[in-house]
Amino acid sequence: MTPAAPKSLGDPGAVAARHALVEASPHLAPLRRLAARIRAEQDRPVPEADPLDGGVTARLLLLLETPGPATGRTAFVSRDNPTGTAANLFRFLGTAGIPRADTLIWNAVPWVIHAPGARNRAPRTGEIRASRAYLPPLLDLMPNLAVAVLAGRVAQALAPDLAAMRPGLPLVAVPHPSPTHVCTSPAVPARIAAGFAEAARHLDLPG
Repeated sequence: MTPAAPKSLGDPGAVAARHALVEASPHLAPLRRLAARIRAEQDRPVPEADPLDGGVTARLLLLLETPGPATGRTAFVSRDNPTGTAANLFRFLGTAGIPRADTLIWNAVPWVIHAPGARNRAPRTGEIRASRAYLPPLLDLMPNLAVAVLAGRVAQALAPDLAAMRPGLPLVAVPHPSPTHVCTSPAVPARIAAGFAEAARHLDLPG
């Protein structure tokens, strides 16, 4: 069942149920193989895409920055994670009317960079550089891609790469949806909402 409220993966039972869906989700299988490759090459944890989202059939790629500490508890990159960032995404995507089946949430640096138990940190230049190698295989898995939303500075640094790989692909830049950013000014959530509304228009969604 699709969650009706944010932070549903704060419940261990919900996490277990979500993981049970993974094996039965063919739209995730290619992404899981890519994640396994990244784990092997970077020797770092790489959380799974959410099986309730669109996987390789998605038309919208939402690039965040790097997996946060919550992924250690759920092992998913998900709008349902029990964090303020995920809760904000849940609300912004819902308000924009973008169906879950149209979205893939991924990270510009897709592996966990912080030490176990430590707070997340900004990716280093070398980590961002290394992450560029995984954009082409990611995009190769997304034949229906119609728009990419780049959330935050790190994701936006990959805009030239995305433009070179998919000429003409609409790229929508928005502030990162973490509470730290969203709470700085009323203009920040307004810009995020406007960006998702623009993305919805590229998907020919009403609104």
